[in-house]
Amino acid sequence: MKKSEPWYIHATLWVVIVILSYVLIRVAIIDPTEYVAQEKYFKQESRLRMDNLRQAEILYANKYDRYSDNVDSLRAFIENDTNVANLMTGIDTLTQKSTNPFSNLTNSTFSFDSLYATPKTFSAYILQVDTTMNVDTVINRRGKITSVDTTFVIGTKYYIEDPDGYGSIGSLSSAALKNTASWE
Repeated sequence: MKKSEPWYIHATLWVVIVILSYVLIRVAIIDPTEYVAQEKYFKQESRLRMDNLRQAEILYANKYDRYSDNVDSLRAFIENDTNVANLMTGIDTLTQKSTNPFSNLTNSTFSFDSLYATPKTFSAYILQVDTTMNVDTVINRRGKITSVDTTFVIGTKYYIEDPDGYGSIGSLSSAALKNTASWE
């Protein structure tokens, strides 16, 4: 006759089976679902923040006829400018809707601090403006160069990019893509 195995070996094997089943369910079902939900939140939140940066750039350009590459100056502008404050608190008389150009964030209202960093890695958004150099040469009737006038134009186009890879707004090379987001 064969001697039976001790009960604690079977109990240990059942515990191992239960633990491995939990790990398999966790790795195959629960974690991917949480990961997808987090990625969806980060993408939506980052795009809302970039859209708010775009609105700040548009308001800044309407006042100063150029775009800014500094988030601090954009924040100071939208915090302190009376026209922006009136827009943020105003209501359209025809539609009775808010004239606030800034979007509410996913879980809260618009905040000035949200313009600085991405929600996933808290990295600063990449914000760039173009610099164009125009050279004008003045030549007299004898063909000699009398002067060379060089002018620099800063801020006619802007570019905002999420370092986490959730999109970009604008283009430094194409005026047609000035306020266009990559996801629109």
